[in-house]
Amino acid sequence: MAGAGTPETGRAALVIGGDRIVWAGAEADLPEAYRAAERTDLEGRLVTPALIDCHTHLVHGGHRAAEFEMRLEGASYEEIARAGGGIVSTVSATRAASEDELLALALPRLDALLAEGVAMVEVKSGYGLDVETELRMLRVARRLERMRPVRVRTSFLGAHALPADYAGRADDYLDQVCLPALRAAHAEGLADAVDGFCENIAFSPEQIARVFTEARALGLPVKLHAEQLSHQGGTALAARFNALSADHVEYATDDDARAMAAAGTVAVLLPGAFYFIRETKLPPVAAFRDHGVPMALATDCNPGSSPLTSLLLVMNMACTLFRLTPEEALRGVTVHAARALGLDDCGRITPGQRADLAVWDVETPAELAYRTGFNPLHSRIFGGRAC
Repeated sequence: MAGAGTPETGRAALVIGGDRIVWAGAEADLPEAYRAAERTDLEGRLVTPALIDCHTHLVHGGHRAAEFEMRLEGASYEEIARAGGGIVSTVSATRAASEDELLALALPRLDALLAEGVAMVEVKSGYGLDVETELRMLRVARRLERMRPVRVRTSFLGAHALPADYAGRADDYLDQVCLPALRAAHAEGLADAVDGFCENIAFSPEQIARVFTEARALGLPVKLHAEQLSHQGGTALAARFNALSADHVEYATDDDARAMAAAGTVAVLLPGAFYFIRETKLPPVAAFRDHGVPMALATDCNPGSSPLTSLLLVMNMACTLFRLTPEEALRGVTVHAARALGLDDCGRITPGQRADLAVWDVETPAELAYRTGFNPLHSRIFGGRAC
């Protein structure tokens, strides 16, 4: 049993049995059956669900610092991509790296997230763009879960960009690389979901629909990078396929929000990418609120548009840039992030949930989004055990 404090109830208590929360509430209401249990006094600290990073590209080779300099000199993300930079510039480094090398590169990124109270991460492929490397990336993502006290969900992102040898032949790439790689990933048990990048520098809605149709045939849920740089109809497509989430969504519309609400699709906001590429089009937060679309938050940790490994900073950015409330930000990295991954066993403090918790040296939840460059984590509980 752990004892902590909340602004609403004073001292609170949690009862943990195995890897699950058995009871939660005010300490004064603790059932008699648990009063003799072994206790850990958290001395009035705030306890929240462990954080969830529901959109990352943790596994990749190389970096793109040179492109950062190009953007500072005025080049846009789209201009860099069309000049041979962007996603495809990471492909060579990723293809050249062994599985062990990719693992060694990913672990420090993961460790930075865990140090801020994260217990669940989503990891995408998408920097291989050939069958062999896409599978290698997903195998590394699976290994992360065995190397650290963390849960990992994988997303196959073969429809991320076109490799140079398929320039102008997107459908051939889907037929010859992406769809065969998806089938192979599914056969090997490497993919928990299927993602895509629907944008004028990537794939059209019609092409993404082909990938999603295959995912549906394999019984895999889908999610989508949609409306990041322009409005291509990706969000409506995601809703049509009952996607778990539509991510970025800066250029989504009120109609898109209405469709997402009807489909149960979560909006995953990625303020790190918005900040890093100096985007100016804000996501339609008011529309998401009006239509009841859950808003999750994530780092989008990747080498090109969001080299970010701090979910706490994401919370602050979401409040300062997108005008989310601190409560919305906390929900965005807990319960709504879980929903964006199709999970219902984490993200909340309630009986039956996994005992994945973060203990903070703060007085109020708003402090988690308020500070920048400061980590108030006291301890992390993963599956009922301090780590």
